Amino acid sequence: MAEISATSFPSSSSAALALRSSLNGNIRCQNVACLRTTSLFQELSVKRSQLSGNAVATTTHVPLTRGCKSQAIRAVLSGDGQTVVSADSKEAGLRGKLKKVVLAYSGGLDTSVIVPWLKENYGCEVVCFTADVGQGIKELDGLEQKAKASGASQLVVRDLTEEFVKDYIFPCLRAGAIYERKYLLGTSMARPVIAKAMVDVAAEVGADAVAHGCTGKGNDQVRFELTFFSLNPELKVVAPWREWEIQGREDAIEYAKKHNVPVPVTKKSIYSRDRNLWHLSHEGDILEDPANEPKKDMYMMSVDPEDAPDQPEYIEIGIESGLPVALNGKALSPATLLSELNTIGGKHGIGRIDMVENRLVGMKSRGVYETPGGTILFAAVQELESLTLDRESIQVKDSLALKYAEMVYAGRWFDPLKESMDAFMEKLTEKTTGSVTLKLYKGSVSVTGRKSPNSLYRQDISSFEGSEIYNQADAAGFIRLYGLPMRVRAMLEKGI
Repeated sequence: MAEISATSFPSSSSAALALRSSLNGNIRCQNVACLRTTSLFQELSVKRSQLSGNAVATTTHVPLTRGCKSQAIRAVLSGDGQTVVSADSKEAGLRGKLKKVVLAYSGGLDTSVIVPWLKENYGCEVVCFTADVGQGIKELDGLEQKAKASGASQLVVRDLTEEFVKDYIFPCLRAGAIYERKYLLGTSMARPVIAKAMVDVAAEVGADAVAHGCTGKGNDQVRFELTFFSLNPELKVVAPWREWEIQGREDAIEYAKKHNVPVPVTKKSIYSRDRNLWHLSHEGDILEDPANEPKKDMYMMSVDPEDAPDQPEYIEIGIESGLPVALNGKALSPATLLSELNTIGGKHGIGRIDMVENRLVGMKSRGVYETPGGTILFAAVQELESLTLDRESIQVKDSLALKYAEMVYAGRWFDPLKESMDAFMEKLTEKTTGSVTLKLYKGSVSVTGRKSPNSLYRQDISSFEGSEIYNQADAAGFIRLYGLPMRVRAMLEKGI
């Protein structure tokens, strides 16, 4: 960061004139009177610092009067030589006034541009927030520097991986929640844990608002905001994509240059992707046409099943009360277990799905998802339930799972109905304890064995051999009673 060094001015009035002249007239200065002191001023000269084509200069060792001590002069030096000097103030922005905003921040172009946009339009301090939900350490590199270069006062980073798996993924797994027959809710589950952390950070830093970079066409805007509403209805919510005039990447780059924001130089992917410890989603480009087959090089978490090992791999998943706890007899934390299964499943091409789904906002969209570890865990948990749950319980559970998945997809994580269903699922699966052996081979997951101390399966009853508990002759009376309605209807139609 470049600094304004101090030398002396002959008088306070000439100090202002000299400063104005030295900056070639490219000045926006508020409260210049705060430079006035009873003693001679030190002369201010600007040193330009090259930081990716952008430099920020702040005052150092400049005496201020008591009424102006809270106002810090900041000069931003752009690549074309323009210098802007402004003073922090309590004035409203172009759209109103907020004190402090916590922004969901990724470090990409959109969120980098949102920082100065919030300051310009709401006259607020911006605190950036980034959640680690297992998206990969590379996505966190250099974020603090990027955030501050964009104008944020600070960056808060939270590791939410264990909380994400334990408190969000595992309840969905226990409920058997699958949206529209295929989607294992990877993005849907991640948004409420991030939004909840943002509400917590807002309370910690004294923010009166939160902001996100979701577009007005997607599901995520709903998921974030319903969580905000549920946990702190007093927080104001700012969604720039629903307010600003920026229409695309080129507009965002132009805005960034205008406001001296370092434009991220990372290569833009042709796909829109979202990654966390549970899954990786792909949308956009050729996938927008449902008739197009995904390209082989698009996938990142799994190999092509055709290229997977020619020999199958057997694994055993240990489960307690409906939740996975161990791999091959070794107890692991939720996040560690999932991470290891992602590696194993990805090696065998497990967990790829291609679907056209119904977005909450009404349109259909096509997405391709990779969920290797999650696909393995769903197969294991559901298979163990075949031993521990009776027919009626499975039917009711499956019917509620559809509604559960719909609510999670729609962002209603903290809805009382969804929380009540969690209590039902927890109670229903409390006896679902045991282990399941799975065979992984070229994209497929096959169950080869299951066992449980609470199994309702009785070999002495199910066997074709004789049994004291089950008398085969009893079946005749059962069939007559069970089929009585159909028999009566047939008699009526035949006039009997």
